[in-house]
Amino acid sequence: MESPRPQPPYRLEDYGFAFLVVIVSAAFAWLLTPYFGAVLWGVVAAILFEPLTFRLSRKMGGKPSTAAGLVLLGLLAVFIIPAILLGVSLVQEVTMIYDKVSTGQLDIGHMVAKLRGSIPDSVEGLVERYGLADFESLRRQFGSGIASGLQGLATRLVSAGQGALSFLAALGVMLYLTFFLLRDGRHYGEMIRDALPLRPHLRDRLILNFLVVVRATMKGTVVVAVLQGLVGGIIFSLLGIPGSLLWGVMMGFFSLLPAVGTGLVWVPMAIYLLATGQVWQGSILAFCGMFVIGMIDNLLRPVLVGRDTRLPDFVVLIATLAGLQLFGLNGFIIGPVIAALFISVWNLMREMRSSDGLIEPDAIDLADEATEQDDARTEAVAHPS
Repeated sequence: MESPRPQPPYRLEDYGFAFLVVIVSAAFAWLLTPYFGAVLWGVVAAILFEPLTFRLSRKMGGKPSTAAGLVLLGLLAVFIIPAILLGVSLVQEVTMIYDKVSTGQLDIGHMVAKLRGSIPDSVEGLVERYGLADFESLRRQFGSGIASGLQGLATRLVSAGQGALSFLAALGVMLYLTFFLLRDGRHYGEMIRDALPLRPHLRDRLILNFLVVVRATMKGTVVVAVLQGLVGGIIFSLLGIPGSLLWGVMMGFFSLLPAVGTGLVWVPMAIYLLATGQVWQGSILAFCGMFVIGMIDNLLRPVLVGRDTRLPDFVVLIATLAGLQLFGLNGFIIGPVIAALFISVWNLMREMRSSDGLIEPDAIDLADEATEQDDARTEAVAHPS
């Protein structure tokens, strides 16, 4: 039996090349920062819909370009165009609400006064103690806040030409990148997989965890957010509550936060309706909030995400809030993915520490053989014939 040849020691040139790889990679990442969001969403879309593209290509007799084009057209029709129309409608509704506030049709002071007349004396004393009984001042402050927000929106609309060009450029980059990743994603994935400087079995486990986490995060957040926002907006509209589109979008956004979620919107509205004598509207909203809107999250999220990949709620909450603060809207993907990868890496470390000799080279070779079998089973599950 031949003894394995000893590996040559690393030389200064090897460390120099590794440093060059890091510097060039960082420079390329910096180069992509103007289109960071477009690249991120293109990669996420490719990860989500590459299995569908692969199966469609096989059914079409091996035409990956045609399959990728059809999937891309489906994404445009189902997601991108409706999202653009929703944004336009949302701006129109916010502008309409501002016009009602500025012209006095929607009097915040009167609404607060009406609410005050329905609260107990003990609560009223607390309100007066904190100086919240100056309704005219409250109305002015609220209207001023809306005016400031819409003034910023108006400033952006003044430079609509430049903003539209930037948006179209980012959308074009995302769609262009998504097409090639859908068509050639497996090839690029193999290139990245072979280039990663990690032990093969650890590398494959981390890549698999990354793909599972991205798919679970998108299915468990975007799908639930869309459904909760849609159902909530419909309920608000049926109850005759003004601004139902705005409230629906807010519920969809807040559904990204576990535990509290959509309750930040419908609970205060239900309390206001009940306190101002609109008992049946408030009761219906409270019932639907608990047993319809809330149950969407409780029923669908475990099914879409899965028990094995679901993070603890407190981890998701902190990671989502931190991601939104650091990366804006993109953070609701980046935050949970980073948190999930953090937990995956430390789970692998725990397995290595608890397995006898797994850190030794001989044991790693045995683990590589087992990993190849796992990859075959994973491929069979991901792409059934």
